[in-house]
Amino acid sequence: MGFFSFLGRVLFASLFILSAWQMFNDFGTDGGPAAKELAPKLHLTKAHLSSRLGVALPDIEVKQVVWAIVGLKGLGGLLFVVGNVFGAYLLAVYLVVVSPILYDFYNFGPQDREFSLLFTEFLQSVALLGALLFFIGMKNSTTTSSSSSAKRNLKKRTPKPKAA
Repeated sequence: MGFFSFLGRVLFASLFILSAWQMFNDFGTDGGPAAKELAPKLHLTKAHLSSRLGVALPDIEVKQVVWAIVGLKGLGGLLFVVGNVFGAYLLAVYLVVVSPILYDFYNFGPQDREFSLLFTEFLQSVALLGALLFFIGMKNSTTTSSSSSAKRNLKKRTPKPKAA
C-alpha cells in the first residue's frame, strides 16, 4: 500500500511539477508565454472585480503572478510527493485562485468554440481540487484516528488496583 500511495502522489504531482518547470524555463525577461496568456485574463478579472466591489484595485504585475504560480506549483508538488499535507494546501490554493481566471468559460456562450475547451479545462481543475481535498481529508482522519487510538491505548495500560 505504501509504494502505490507514493507512486500515486508522484504521478499526481508530476502534472504540477513539470508544468512549473516548463514555466520557469520559458520565463525569460517578459514572463514567457504564460504571462502573455495570463495578462488579458487577469486584466479582465481585475476590471470585473473592481466593478463589483466598487473599488479600484491596484495594478498587478503579471510577471510576479507567474512567479507565484511557479512557486505554488513547484513547492506544492514537491511537498505533496513526500506526503506533506501543506503541499496539498498550496496546490489547492493555486487551483482555487487561478482556475476561474485561466479557464473563463463564463465569458463565452455555449455555441462558441472556446466555451467547450475552457469548460473542459475548468472541470479538470475541479477534479484535481477534489482529489486534493480527498487527500487532505484522509491525512486529517489518519492523524485524528492515530491520536485517538493512542489515547485509548493509554487508557488500557493503566494498572488496576487489586482487591485485597
